[in-house]
Amino acid sequence: MPKVNYNNESYQISRKKTGLEFLDSVEIEDKNLILGMKINNKLYDLNQTIDNDCKLEYVKINQPAGNRIYKRSLFILMAKAIYQIYGEEILNIEHSLSNGIYCELSNNIVLSKSELETIENKMKDIVKKDYQIKSHLLKSDQGLSYLERQGNQEKIRIIKQKNMEEIKLYEVDGYYNYYYYPLVPNTGYLDKFKLHYHFPGFVLLYPKKDRPDQIERFIDQPKLADIFYEYEKLGDILRVGTVPDLNDYITSNNYGELIRISEGLHEKNIANIADKIASQKEKKRVILIAGPSSSGKTTFTKRLSTQLRINGLKPVAISTDDYFVNRDKTPIDKDGNYDFESLYAINLELFNEHLVKLMRGEEVRLPEFNFKTGMREDSDNVLKLSNDQPILIEGIHSLNNELTEFIPEDHKYKIFISALTQLNIDKQNRIPTSDTRLIRRMVRDNYYRGHSALDTIEMWQRVRNGEEQNIYPYQENADIMFNSALIYEFAVLKNCAVPLLEKIDKNNKYYYEALRLLEVLENFKEMPYEDVPNISILREFIGGSVYRKQ
Repeated sequence: MPKVNYNNESYQISRKKTGLEFLDSVEIEDKNLILGMKINNKLYDLNQTIDNDCKLEYVKINQPAGNRIYKRSLFILMAKAIYQIYGEEILNIEHSLSNGIYCELSNNIVLSKSELETIENKMKDIVKKDYQIKSHLLKSDQGLSYLERQGNQEKIRIIKQKNMEEIKLYEVDGYYNYYYYPLVPNTGYLDKFKLHYHFPGFVLLYPKKDRPDQIERFIDQPKLADIFYEYEKLGDILRVGTVPDLNDYITSNNYGELIRISEGLHEKNIANIADKIASQKEKKRVILIAGPSSSGKTTFTKRLSTQLRINGLKPVAISTDDYFVNRDKTPIDKDGNYDFESLYAINLELFNEHLVKLMRGEEVRLPEFNFKTGMREDSDNVLKLSNDQPILIEGIHSLNNELTEFIPEDHKYKIFISALTQLNIDKQNRIPTSDTRLIRRMVRDNYYRGHSALDTIEMWQRVRNGEEQNIYPYQENADIMFNSALIYEFAVLKNCAVPLLEKIDKNNKYYYEALRLLEVLENFKEMPYEDVPNISILREFIGGSVYRKQ
């Protein structure tokens, strides 16, 4: 008889039970928020049988893992509804957009609003019928036959490339599909969603973890949408729309062209940005660069500086870190820790005063922050700018107008940079854009700082929370956006990331997250990193960058 350690109490169960059955037998608040469970730090759906002694933890929608379960479960709900209406497997789940997920239909189908309403009503009908979402562990041939019957070619390709002996498929009322993440037990759980019309497709809106009962209205972000569209065009040019396409390049040893074209697009876009700045050089004197963690801001700024010099300019970089207030003036966060990511950790008045003086052609002695003493000190760096010297400012607050409030708007040029991955595992298993940055940071922190993958994962949610507060609300303020994602980078990062993730102990509470990332990386064939150019943004993370002393 299995013994279950739940909430620091031990329960002896008389027979094997599913997670749902055990849930009915214990007292717990907000049972309606529970969507999945962890058994010995591995994530499962609630229909999983508990058949051995274990430590059990339930997962709620207001937690990152639970919110991801809800979102992924909406994917199979959409796929089922669209398959019923059209009789074909034509749902393409593309990428995040604003506060939702952008989707399209294959076969050049451009939806009308009434057709989208039909899909939404079909989804609501499936929710109302409360079908069980069953999981089946099948022999590979049997599972592939189900997918073949439904015309799910992309999933068939990735499964064959992985040489899987068994396949876990989820079923909703006779409809089968493959998803690499646990789903909710029944469609009745999925009553909170909305489809927002966004030509030529639509955006799936779903509850966020901090507001699990609400569907927020769609916030249009046309500049961000354009970046994803450009990435999609690159995929069309290279004929790389999903991971199986990339794997074909790698197995045929044709990835050299893939690298050259991807890197060439980066260089072209950086040069275009420099040309735009140079064409307005009399006015655009302050160049502001912002983006979330591990976007490649350092390399981007260096490469932009090179392109500006080609245009006859002599850019000067100023660090906002040197304008930190003294330690005793640093804001405190809700946990009582110093909040160095707060805008008010910077002496805004002094920073703006120096910027104004520099733009007037006056001489300024720049400060230097002593991180050991926590005090700002005068440096030997005295700066006086000529008209051909724009100021480059890189930092998380750069797009927040309050950072440079003394500088007229027409004297600023704002750049938002992020790694906006659009390469998905298949047409319905997407890779979150934040996973690119997380894996980049994991590799970089280990290479340069000696941190473990666990160290990076443990602090990642705090990093994400800071981004939500300090960066994303201002991203549409940018004059231009730069996508630092490289279509081939997961195949390179896999070499470094997998050994780091495999070191995370199964007894650690973040073991489930290591398994998730390993499952994402498992889909990629490895690509050697020797062919990555030494000016590549990717080199900022894997080492070998010409812009950084090794």
